[in-house]
Amino acid sequence: MYHILIVDDEKIERNGIVFLLNRLGIELKISQAANGQAALDLLKGVKQGRKEPVDILLTDVKMPFMDGIELIQATQGIGLKIKTIIFSGYNEFEYAKLAVKLGVSDYILKPVNPQEFEATIRKVIGELEEEQKQKVKQDQRDDYMREYLLYSLLNHADPVRIKEQAGMLINASFWNRYHRMMLLEFNQDFFGKVVTDFEAEVLQ
Repeated sequence: MYHILIVDDEKIERNGIVFLLNRLGIELKISQAANGQAALDLLKGVKQGRKEPVDILLTDVKMPFMDGIELIQATQGIGLKIKTIIFSGYNEFEYAKLAVKLGVSDYILKPVNPQEFEATIRKVIGELEEEQKQKVKQDQRDDYMREYLLYSLLNHADPVRIKEQAGMLINASFWNRYHRMMLLEFNQDFFGKVVTDFEAEVLQ
C-alpha cells in the first residue's frame, strides 16, 4: 500500500482531494498536513524512522509558514526521495519552471479536474510500481553476484583478481565486511547451485 501526504492550508481542499482519491478504488494510506512546516515535521519523522514512509507528496504552493516549493526543497535537503505533485490555483510560469528543476512528477491546477487528477495519480503510482520492480531485479542481481564472488573465493580464486573483476558491480562496503574466512566442508553444494563463468558474465 502506498502512502500519500496531502498538504494544503484549506481543509475543504484537502477533503476534496481525499474524496477524489477514495473514488479511484486504489488502496492508499492518506495523511494530511495544513501547511508546509507541519508536513516537513512529519517527513523529518519519516527520515528518523519514527513515521511510516511517504511515497507521494501532493502539495499546494501558496501556504503559510512554508510554501510548497520550500517544502519540496526541504524534503530533498533531508535526503528523502518522494514522488511529488504540485496542485495550485496559481497558474504562473515561474512555479512551473521551479517544479521542473526540483524534479516534480506533475503539476495540477485548481480547480482540480477529476479526469486529469486520476490520470496523474495513476501515472505516478505506475512509476512507483516500475521502480519497485527494478529494485527487486537489482537486489536479485546483487545477491547473485555476491554469492558468485564468495563461491569463487571459497574455491581458491585470487581475491585481488576477483575484486578487480567485480569493479563497480559491488559496493566497496561488501569487501570491508569480511576480514576472516573459515572453510567448512559439506556433503553437497552449499549454495545449491554452481555458478559458472558464463552465468557471471550474463549477470554483468
